Amino acid sequence: MSTAEYDILVSGGGVAGLTAAAVFGTAGFSVLCVDPAPPVTARDAAGSDLRTTAFLQPARQLLDRAGLWDRLAPHAASLQIMRIVDAGGKQAKPRITKEFDAADISDQPFGWNLPNWLLRREMVAHLDSLDSVEFRPGVGVASLVTRETQAHVGLSDSTKLRCRLVIAADGRSSPVREAAGVPVKTTRYGQKALAFAVTHAIPHENVSTEIHRSGGPFTLVPLPDHEGRPSSAIVWMEDGPEALRLADLPVPEFEAAMNERSCLLFGPLTLVSRRTVWPIISQLAERMSAERVALVAEAAHVVPPIGAQGLNMSLGDMRVLLELAEAAPERLGDAAMLDTYHRRRHLEVTARVTGIDLLNRASMMHAQPLRDARAMTLNAIYSLAPVRKTLMQLGLGARG
Repeated sequence: MSTAEYDILVSGGGVAGLTAAAVFGTAGFSVLCVDPAPPVTARDAAGSDLRTTAFLQPARQLLDRAGLWDRLAPHAASLQIMRIVDAGGKQAKPRITKEFDAADISDQPFGWNLPNWLLRREMVAHLDSLDSVEFRPGVGVASLVTRETQAHVGLSDSTKLRCRLVIAADGRSSPVREAAGVPVKTTRYGQKALAFAVTHAIPHENVSTEIHRSGGPFTLVPLPDHEGRPSSAIVWMEDGPEALRLADLPVPEFEAAMNERSCLLFGPLTLVSRRTVWPIISQLAERMSAERVALVAEAAHVVPPIGAQGLNMSLGDMRVLLELAEAAPERLGDAAMLDTYHRRRHLEVTARVTGIDLLNRASMMHAQPLRDARAMTLNAIYSLAPVRKTLMQLGLGARG
């Protein structure tokens, strides 16, 4: 059997992997993207991912470069204001509300929110238009052997190939990371997140709202209208047993619980999708690279869904990889390139994983004195305009 050759193999057909294939294919590299699970690209299909992704400003620039943004923009909801609500008093009602307005630091919104199932649909369609990219759903990496000059990869459909760079975008349990022998440190919080969509009476006006009480934040992120009504995606983080209990409630009881937890800030919420449950962890790879392998996205780092950092960190990985690849195409995937990639990304990624870990632990607090301290800290940070603006800039990915 002949051996196929590509510049880059992308392992993983989620949002991160499909973005990587588009980015490097548009840049002129020959790319094969594989994933053992075919993408689910319809909202109500079994197995669809009902979570959403908020692309922050730097992410849009990369999507533009890859030719993806024009396909995504018509489906995106702008995120102009990030509102943080502390409802950690004895009663489930707001006691402190602070708003971070993108207009304070930029003439653009913080970002744009899209459902993950729709992202997969549009990204797969875009890859079909690129001559430099081949996407093979239903096929995974079965073996990986690396040498100083190239990687030899066996696929689950018996294909053998050689490439100069393997991009591991295959998730938190990354088979490529395991094959490359890169250790990871995992932190488990005992939390799970419910993800679902709602409609509501009061328009969201492009405000993303995090409501903090205990167990984790209850976050409403703007979506385009659904059947003529304002709509939001919700990620509701709770202690694991409580999340599972909520997921199994009959719809009327679940709606009553989510309305209480939302403090009715948008009026009564109506469930308009099924409920999905996701485990919450933090995870950090010891290195961002190995011989002929670059780790990106959840293969390299996993964070709780706070502050829209997860995929935007992933796209930061891709920006650096692309810069290095285009600066010296002849050195694609060599040791010097990948060592530089590790140095440029790992320190920043470590800092963000650590920071989001602290924010998540603060959001989980059950004891009333600790919840009171959290509210006082929010109030103090917001009252200092320079600190507030710096935090917003860091949230967008600005380097200090």
